[in-house]
Amino acid sequence: IPKKLVVSVSGCADDALAGLVSCNPGLRLLRGHRVILREDLPAIRGRVALLSGGGSGHEPAHAGYVGKGMLTGAVAGAVFTSPSVGSVLAAIRVLAQAGAAGILLIVKNYTGDRLNFGMALERARSEGTDVRMVVVGDDCAFTTPGKAGRRGICGTVLIHKVAGALAEAGAGLDEIVEKVTAASKAMGTLGLSLSPCSIPGSKPSFRLAEDEMELGLGIHGEAGVRRMKVLPADEAVETMLKHMTDPSNASHLSLSPGSSVVLMVNNLGGLSCLELGIVAGAAVRCLESRGIRVARALLGSFMTALEMAGVSLTLMVVDEELLGLVDAKTTAMAWPNIPAGPAATRREELPAPMDVPGKALDETGTGSGAAWVELVLERVCRTLLDIQEKLNQLDREAGDGDCGHTHARAAQAIREWMRSQPLPAAPSQLLSSLADLLLEKMGGSSGVLYGLFLTAAARTLRGRSDPTVWADAMDSGIDAMQRYGGAAPGDRTMLDSLWAATQALHSLRVPGADPLQVLEAAVQSAEAAAEATKHMEAGAGRASYIRSSRLEYPDPGAVAVAAVLRAVL
Repeated sequence: IPKKLVVSVSGCADDALAGLVSCNPGLRLLRGHRVILREDLPAIRGRVALLSGGGSGHEPAHAGYVGKGMLTGAVAGAVFTSPSVGSVLAAIRVLAQAGAAGILLIVKNYTGDRLNFGMALERARSEGTDVRMVVVGDDCAFTTPGKAGRRGICGTVLIHKVAGALAEAGAGLDEIVEKVTAASKAMGTLGLSLSPCSIPGSKPSFRLAEDEMELGLGIHGEAGVRRMKVLPADEAVETMLKHMTDPSNASHLSLSPGSSVVLMVNNLGGLSCLELGIVAGAAVRCLESRGIRVARALLGSFMTALEMAGVSLTLMVVDEELLGLVDAKTTAMAWPNIPAGPAATRREELPAPMDVPGKALDETGTGSGAAWVELVLERVCRTLLDIQEKLNQLDREAGDGDCGHTHARAAQAIREWMRSQPLPAAPSQLLSSLADLLLEKMGGSSGVLYGLFLTAAARTLRGRSDPTVWADAMDSGIDAMQRYGGAAPGDRTMLDSLWAATQALHSLRVPGADPLQVLEAAVQSAEAAAEATKHMEAGAGRASYIRSSRLEYPDPGAVAVAAVLRAVL
């Protein structure tokens, strides 16, 4: 049974509503019911009130859409369970007693919701209340019509918005029913899932193989129309839109070139924001390639299925009037507050800043050592690529497992740089150029730390050629890393290897010292320091957040530094 962060399984729906209200001063709970209402109910006197709802587990739907300009109230059931007739009726009565000029129930097309909201409507009408119901069915999954009709899914949120804007503008109940009914017919939604979901306390509702995704499933984990191998995001989006608009599909949305649409890219609960952004970009590109104008694009979690890792796409064909209703202001906390304007694949980019002119380096190089430098750099690159997976494995023990990838990016960038231009002959220019390259291409904290080290070392080398300058340059680099990185020797970082090598290089200051022997001692010191990090407690970096008892391997950054120094030697 999957883990859930709840207080109790039985009380999770109530606790979620209580948390929502505690964070929003514009909302109130109706005592004894899972009903959320606007705090300013006197403001609806003489206006149409809007009520929606359904089972919990689809948050922020529907309580997150209660506010001025959207719903007046929302009724929640237990997880994936329709709300009770009594709670729906209680909400209707409150709105009627507040002086609403008619009440519209907006209901997703699921049997339980239709039955419970419908029964409450009939009872309210028998009490003399003017109540109507609009049933939303926007699912484009099924190719052949069924008796139950199209399921109501994320497009329902757009109907909340359109109806709320009309009600706020003072439209009557007949006009609102007419316009939202028309809007719902010009709308379609399709979902795609990479994983199932699970009701708190229960096992997942279905299973998907590691290499499978499911097209057209419902928001309660109901079966979709097709299982297929996992596709790249752009191909998955193309598949979804093709299915949604295929004329042979009985539940398709008619869409022709030149149409304007509102696009809603909805996270079904467990998809990362990174993936959602990729899907959104692919959807805009795909629609534009078909000649469709994406008048508005909404991106976020609008109607979820608990922790399901998946996405749904909703399209609503709009004219200027309907678009104005989507753009109208609302205080509902779950509606995105974004500038009104069309989506576009290509937007004019801001120009990059010009490089700030620096002081020219008064150094010249003979170029006699260029071949040797290129040989050394190639050896460093080959070493880093060879140990890529080793570094990744070490990093998985204490970080995010990308240390090898980061150093491999550096190696590839250095190789490309060497192929593209002659190498600087002067040591300070070489280190400065390498610093700029790593800062731009390497990424991660390692890229910045290497950049700091090389930049500071390059400044010390400028204008000097005596052997002791390399010890001074290493000291300068270490100082810069400590100043900005915050680590110290013994903190189980790449600094440990560098610091040990630097101490050994201080022997260059001794008259008559053999540079090669000093360099060999520096490399051996770095290798020993790297190995010793497995016995240290991390005091800096990502590993410092992990219990020392779990750190049984050397620090990958320290191992990488030692390997680089060995390659240089």
